[in-house]
Amino acid sequence: MTEIEIGRAKRARRVYSFDDVAIVPARRTRDPEDVSVSWKIDAFEFQIPFLAAPMDSVMSPETAIAFGKFGGLGVLDLEGLWTRFDDPEPLLAEIADLPAKQATARMQEIYREPIKGGLIRERLGQIREAGVPVAGALSPQRTQQFYDDVLKAGADLFVIRGQTVSAEHVSQNQEPLNLKKFIYELDVPVIVGGVATYTAALHLMRTGAAGVLVGFGGGAASTTRRVLGIHAPMATAISDVAGARRDYMDESGGRYVHVIADGGVGTSGEIVKAIACGADAVMIGAALARATEAPGRGWHWGSEARHAHLPRGNRVEVGQVAPMEEVLFGPAGSANGISNLVGALKHSMATTGYSELKEFQRAEMIVAQYATTN
Repeated sequence: MTEIEIGRAKRARRVYSFDDVAIVPARRTRDPEDVSVSWKIDAFEFQIPFLAAPMDSVMSPETAIAFGKFGGLGVLDLEGLWTRFDDPEPLLAEIADLPAKQATARMQEIYREPIKGGLIRERLGQIREAGVPVAGALSPQRTQQFYDDVLKAGADLFVIRGQTVSAEHVSQNQEPLNLKKFIYELDVPVIVGGVATYTAALHLMRTGAAGVLVGFGGGAASTTRRVLGIHAPMATAISDVAGARRDYMDESGGRYVHVIADGGVGTSGEIVKAIACGADAVMIGAALARATEAPGRGWHWGSEARHAHLPRGNRVEVGQVAPMEEVLFGPAGSANGISNLVGALKHSMATTGYSELKEFQRAEMIVAQYATTN
């Protein structure tokens, strides 16, 4: 571990973002058509290792169904517009048309509408009827209130997603969610996060979670670093959590917990590096918000942008670049890494000689020279 001195009273680790690292080609190469990017968690197998981020700009019931048919896992935000309003389409259109100076205040106003358990069941039921895996996300604060509606809807996987999630939340004002007890009592696999450190991840793995989200989500739409001073350079964070996964396997006698990168993976190159650093799968937001079918209409925002008291994100313009199928499978119409995400991952694996995702986690990586000197 490399530490540097900030001043006489403080030392800090040197850590790396995706921009600081690169994957090294290997001696052996493969045909990209021989590469498999399938991913399995619990009893569910997916053809692509992507989860669609539970954000209103990314996922509606319709886009979750489409994403599921393409082989990924669409995760619906169960605290979003689709569970607050019978018809959120006019509000999605309004958010897309808001002047920048009015966007945050108006979004805070729109999202004051209460969440309705009946709509949670209805929206997830719509996805189930389409015959694709069903997944929904709640924050830790809302989980105890609405998880029964999620189970009644027949969800296959449940995501507890917050900006920072710990196995031990301390509060003097309310009874905190006991993750270990809660997950033990559920009959569906739970994915929980985000975390960014070895210790926090290890504690979450001990709760019985099937997967752990690494990062704070939000990505391009997040201002957490500016507002809270909190940041998780993803290359180091994923590698640290992958280390916790390895040690937890030894501790538990072989139980494997999936590591899922969440945030900072807006291009194909970042997705590739996330898996090479140790991620089993990637949760993508901005990349899918660019699809022409996306509910955000070329705009992207997360739950942080609508926070009633301390917004930590913005509505950002990402544009509409291509249909979802082209974003995922191409053909790419540009060389900027925002379409044909699956093809890019396969080509990177083939170039380094790996045929499966677990093997690709062993790919050799280097640190760019400027990262060690700046």
